[in-house]
Amino acid sequence: MKTLGLIFCLTLGVAGQALAQGDAQAGKEKSATCAACHGNDGNSMIDMNPKIAGQHAGYLVKQLKEFKLAAETGGAEGRNNAVMNGMAAPLSEQDMLDLAAYFASQDMSQGSTPEDVIAKGEALYRGGDADRGITACIACHGPRGNGMALADFPDISGQHPTYLKAQLEAFRSGQRANDLNGMMRDIAMKLSDEDIEILSKYLGGLH
Repeated sequence: MKTLGLIFCLTLGVAGQALAQGDAQAGKEKSATCAACHGNDGNSMIDMNPKIAGQHAGYLVKQLKEFKLAAETGGAEGRNNAVMNGMAAPLSEQDMLDLAAYFASQDMSQGSTPEDVIAKGEALYRGGDADRGITACIACHGPRGNGMALADFPDISGQHPTYLKAQLEAFRSGQRANDLNGMMRDIAMKLSDEDIEILSKYLGGLH
């Protein structure tokens, strides 16, 4: 319990630092190279690339630091992505803080949820599956999928289903391993292909 408390306090510090030191206007000026994949305001039109508009600043900083770490370690540490490693490599910590402040200040565009996944998606998101040991998503991401800024749990509401599906699959396979205490990997490894498909589509319209 003490260890979890220490981790939470450290996490609060990272999020607070991002919010306190990031300059949104400076971030806007630095964001030109981000626009090709994420859109001018962070609302990517390419469904394989995440919407980062309105995402928690602390979470964005964490991801950028881990992409840079992956670049520095040849993918042995951090979050390994061929495109983002190169984009994050030249960024200073202040650049990251500024970019995060800018994109966090934007509004994420709304998505939609297909009617045929609402019932199953809501049941799995809100209730999990005790028989299979699947924790409810709502525990960390909240009733509307907005996450928890102070704990660096991301806002996953309104996100592109294609991107969400790819990330859940990456957590399940272990390809993505930058989650706190392996929480997402532990959950994702218990999800079936159908579960992932349903959750990804359900979250697209959750606001």
